[in-house]
Amino acid sequence: MREIIFDTETTGLDPQRGDRMVEIGCIEMVNRVLTGNTFHAYFNPERDMPAEAEAVHGLSAAFLADKPKFAERAAELIEFIGDSPMIAHNAGFDFGFLNAELAICSMEAVCRSRMVDTVALARTRHPGAKLSLDALCTRYGIDRSHRTKHGALLDAELLSQVYVELRGGRQIGLELAADQREEIVTVATVRTDRVFRPARPHEASETELAAHAEFIKTLKAPLWSTEAP
Repeated sequence: MREIIFDTETTGLDPQRGDRMVEIGCIEMVNRVLTGNTFHAYFNPERDMPAEAEAVHGLSAAFLADKPKFAERAAELIEFIGDSPMIAHNAGFDFGFLNAELAICSMEAVCRSRMVDTVALARTRHPGAKLSLDALCTRYGIDRSHRTKHGALLDAELLSQVYVELRGGRQIGLELAADQREEIVTVATVRTDRVFRPARPHEASETELAAHAEFIKTLKAPLWSTEAP
């Protein structure tokens, strides 16, 4: 099964109020294994960069000034994601910005039925726990020491590891092994080709008892004897 893990960086929180996407990072995963195929791009938002947004991701208006506009790479992005399910952390936010950019280009929106939200998965798996990407990385022992600021491709890479853990992680293989062991045991208990053998007699014969008695007579003051030495 092919899935796309993705993340976006933006100028703010609301595309309906003029905020724009400035970065997207997408990672391809097949059967929960990274393939190495990615799509990553920065975009010129054609507007200023608020200081509070720049503090989060470090992308300044000057850095983005010579980057392509979203429309210039939109077709390439859509080709990469294809019709695969798309996984994001707080996915409604990222889908909102992606579809807002597609609307500006007069392109068809990505259907939200393809959306998989890792926040919702984490809330089900760990009710009451902290659900940020940082918190989940800590919970699952995922190294994020190189993450000093938010970055779309970096965050997608971290999220891909979190997603695998939320879906069962390495325990998937253990569960399969357990199922296989159970199947082997079941097969062994229903075998009908074994030859029945009656129990062997364990009582000593008269000859063996007499030989034992003669042997006991040769012992000097055995511990079980009631006679004094």
